[in-house]
Amino acid sequence: MAPNASETTSLVDKNKDEEENMRRLKGYQGWAFFVTFGGYFMAHFSRKCYSTVKQQLQTQAGYSPLILSEMDTVFMGTYAAGNIISGKLGDTFNPTTVLAIGLFGSGFCLFLINVSLWYDFVGFSMTLGNFFIIAVYFLFGFFQSTGGPVGTAVMGNWFCDKKSIENRGLIFGLWTCHQYCGDVTAAICTAMVLGAGLPYWWALLIPALTNFGWGFLTMRLIADPADIGIITPEVRIRMEKLAAKRAEQGDHIQDEGPAPITYVNALKIPMVAQYAFAFGFFKLTNYVLFFWLPYFLGKHFDPVTANLIASLYSVGMMPGGIIVGYVSDLFGGRRASVIGTFMGLLFVFLFIFSKNSESLTAIPLLVMLGIMGILVGGPNNIITSAVAADLASHPSVRGNNKSLGTVTGLINGCGAITASIGLLAVGPLQAAFGWSSVWLFLMACTFTGTALMGTKIRDELFPAPAGYAEVEANLAV
Repeated sequence: MAPNASETTSLVDKNKDEEENMRRLKGYQGWAFFVTFGGYFMAHFSRKCYSTVKQQLQTQAGYSPLILSEMDTVFMGTYAAGNIISGKLGDTFNPTTVLAIGLFGSGFCLFLINVSLWYDFVGFSMTLGNFFIIAVYFLFGFFQSTGGPVGTAVMGNWFCDKKSIENRGLIFGLWTCHQYCGDVTAAICTAMVLGAGLPYWWALLIPALTNFGWGFLTMRLIADPADIGIITPEVRIRMEKLAAKRAEQGDHIQDEGPAPITYVNALKIPMVAQYAFAFGFFKLTNYVLFFWLPYFLGKHFDPVTANLIASLYSVGMMPGGIIVGYVSDLFGGRRASVIGTFMGLLFVFLFIFSKNSESLTAIPLLVMLGIMGILVGGPNNIITSAVAADLASHPSVRGNNKSLGTVTGLINGCGAITASIGLLAVGPLQAAFGWSSVWLFLMACTFTGTALMGTKIRDELFPAPAGYAEVEANLAV
């Protein structure tokens, strides 16, 4: 039987509504990308500027190397814990408000450090100066932690259409370049400040001011398409669940929006816990190479050459996320398999290092470290963005967009904690057994992290029949 006029009109109206929703969604995606990219860019710009003036903080401000080291330790601790807390806050409250607080707080902390430099707190009292700057950096770690998990959640809210999901790896791979852009900008900013003969504290004041400015911009960002009446696939699923609940319990049931996911339920999502620990081992590998490469190379090359060679590792990390994201999209979102392949190749490079690192010349090192940057950076960037978004889209939480921040925070926070603990082994290892033992240690980390993803890699390579997968997903609810 042919549809009557009213049915046809209803169908046309529905299609027009969907087209309008898609048009509005697509129209705002670029702005959401830009603002969240800039927010995380500011985080790295802020923390890197501090590290670029460490020498001046010691020689001109009077802070001891021990205090500067303690600042790093305190920051890493609060940053790790802050990731877990910030992700939950972003799912519980307005994400853009949480992001803006992080930016305002970071700017205010840097401003307080400038105050301590302007009024010479250390000169007035060594105890006061040391306590003040460590206390400020303690808070700085918490404020800095908002950008990753909460920014990822906002990105997930807006890039939720079918085309964006199909290209999620590439989109998030490009988005994660914010950290390297921030690091490079910080180095350029400090070089310009010092080159112009300005006081070094300008290198801390500039990011403080830009954080404030970006905080005001972020406050105007719309965190969720549903806030302006855009019906996304996630909102449609929630509406269908609400309709079913009203049919069962009565029309008095109100739509109170999705409830934020708990930490326990987030860890119950398949593979979240495994990825959180796997990321810790991958992040540890990155930290060791990032922090210790200049020291290791400095024993074999002059300082300029050593830093140039070490920089190739950081340069390689930027395209790593884009490559892993794009390749995993080509293979239908099989990110664990692509990450496993990259880690397998890294294992081979680390083995070569364990045998020949003391005898390699500059050119082979440049090539190897550039490739290793891609192999390490790709998985690290994608796990805390595209993979986290994939995990938060599991059938057990479909229709609830209040899970991505918590999932990303757990992965990032647990990874940072694992990596911070593992870093303590590097110094004693190289002192007792030489650098070959450090490379073997990183091989073990790479293997362990990949093994933790083993079940996901198996499922991607040998997927279960559709009917069985559906039953398994329902059991996970």
